[in-house]
Amino acid sequence: MSNFWQDLLADPHHPFHQYHMEMALEEARQAYEAGEVPVGAIILHPDQGLLARGHNQRERLQDPTAHAEMLVLTQAAAALRSWRLEGCVLYVTLEPCPMCAGGIVQARLPFVFYGCTDPKAGACHTLYSITQDARLNHRCAVLGGIRAAECADLLRQFFQERRAEGKK
Repeated sequence: MSNFWQDLLADPHHPFHQYHMEMALEEARQAYEAGEVPVGAIILHPDQGLLARGHNQRERLQDPTAHAEMLVLTQAAAALRSWRLEGCVLYVTLEPCPMCAGGIVQARLPFVFYGCTDPKAGACHTLYSITQDARLNHRCAVLGGIRAAECADLLRQFFQERRAEGKK
């Protein structure tokens, strides 16, 4: 692993992270405006730059697998014409769930950077460690806490509004 990636894995406040998490937050805001749970994600390739960007679309597509991570995995694989996303980097505003963590492992992504933890379904650190499970054929480095307060605030506001709408 190069010094660049070692530095990034040690510092959630690194400007590289701040810049790219803003792109994921832009996607999360689009999800919010569309009435979707506000989670956004992007995938970068070290040589080709931004390969994919997306946000949750479960309601729009009526698809339980239409999480931001799953959508960008599919986009990135199409862009590379390969299911192997070796060398790519995922930024996502919320810690991936078990389904998404499984997709990340299957895609061979070496790095996952996320915003806030998910106490109900987090599968990188919080409830499970799928992305780092030695029993699986692939593992990836994971760093959370990148712009965590902003990511969590967006989710909190979304669910507060939904609860308030339900009381009307």
